[in-house]
Amino acid sequence: MVELTIDGIKTRVEEGTTVLEAAKSMGIIIPTLCYYPGLSTYGECRVCMVEVKGRKSSLEASCTMPVESGLEIITGSDRVKKARKIVVELLVSSCPKSKKLQDLASMMAINKVRFRIKEKNCILCGRCIRYCKEQMQSGGIGFVGRGTARRVGTAFGVMPAECRHCGGCEWVCPVCELACNANNLVNGLCGGCQNLALVQTCEICVKCSEAVGPRGHKAY
Repeated sequence: MVELTIDGIKTRVEEGTTVLEAAKSMGIIIPTLCYYPGLSTYGECRVCMVEVKGRKSSLEASCTMPVESGLEIITGSDRVKKARKIVVELLVSSCPKSKKLQDLASMMAINKVRFRIKEKNCILCGRCIRYCKEQMQSGGIGFVGRGTARRVGTAFGVMPAECRHCGGCEWVCPVCELACNANNLVNGLCGGCQNLALVQTCEICVKCSEAVGPRGHKAY
């Protein structure tokens, strides 16, 4: 067993546990995007950053960081919150139609995206690639290109024979869901959860968001 401190509380967890898993076992919620239960860790999105005291107060991705004896972790310091907000702003600017990202922005009280909206519809989190390889034992998709041209695709743009047409790549994708009012953004945000603008909702409300009723919200 390894003993460490998270948010001032000492805890003991098994060796090999990640800081994210240790915090979760204590009931401490750390936001994540590229992390997905059952898949290998990737640490690409940086949304799950925490502050590690004693290492020049470095910021580390909690999903890939294994616990160590004597570690002191802070999950919600001002520095952590500021870094997470910048990351989420950047991700929203790339995928403003993602309900998952819009919900994260609302949770973090982000009321304006300061970056240019690009609508890439992919945050390169690698969830779909890892699911295809690790869960479906297929490996039909992967990252193609480099730098700003990097994207998820197939070899030579051809559907591989290994693809099982399971739809799992879309199912695990955090940006495939449409935000409530994604086509009428206010400063890059849908505005529904923060009541910044009128939200067009479905005729039959299935309560996908507790903050939005069947008639939508109006700004006061």
